[in-house]
Amino acid sequence: MARLHLFDLDGTLLHGTTAPVEISRQLGLEAETVALDRAIGAGLIGPPEYAAQVYDLWAGLTETHVTAAFEAAPWLARIREVWAEIRSAGEYCAVVSLSPSFFVERLLEWGAHATHGSRFPAVPFTEPVDPAGALSAAAKVTIADRLCAEFGVARADCVAYGDSSSDKELFAVVPVSVAVNADGHLAGLATHSYTGRDLWDAYELVAGLS
Repeated sequence: MARLHLFDLDGTLLHGTTAPVEISRQLGLEAETVALDRAIGAGLIGPPEYAAQVYDLWAGLTETHVTAAFEAAPWLARIREVWAEIRSAGEYCAVVSLSPSFFVERLLEWGAHATHGSRFPAVPFTEPVDPAGALSAAAKVTIADRLCAEFGVARADCVAYGDSSSDKELFAVVPVSVAVNADGHLAGLATHSYTGRDLWDAYELVAGLS
């Protein structure tokens, strides 16, 4: 049976940062977004409040800013190579992230079969954000089930890669998981743990590659 590899984005594919921070860096608003990341990480605000507040910060955001943020972000090495290997094995890879859909969707060009992020309007914003479109930890499980149905696999065929509390619920329902540069929220939950800057090395833990 083919497997479905489910990748988190912030802190997992991106090393030590989040997509919103990288986007805000292009606008000179990095500190404000780091503060929001800390607030949501501490449970002081939820995904809907977070989405509404970053939307307000990004009033002047353009596609040029988003492209610059994507290209300058500290990605782990060999993401595309891992996804090409997964595809060549007849397996599937998807990115499921709480970050904005307009950023996450760019990873389709790198070889992901599917991407899911919090729903934001197109950039530059001409319509409001719907806070109900912000994904949560629980939504990651719902999306994983939807992807399983789409690709003809089961939860038992899934591998999850993540780093923080937003991945706990997904880690709890799949048989194999990899904590990537993870914080204490995933302690004792992951099948494997990886610290470093190369996704291939994390993938090897579950792929049985030499």
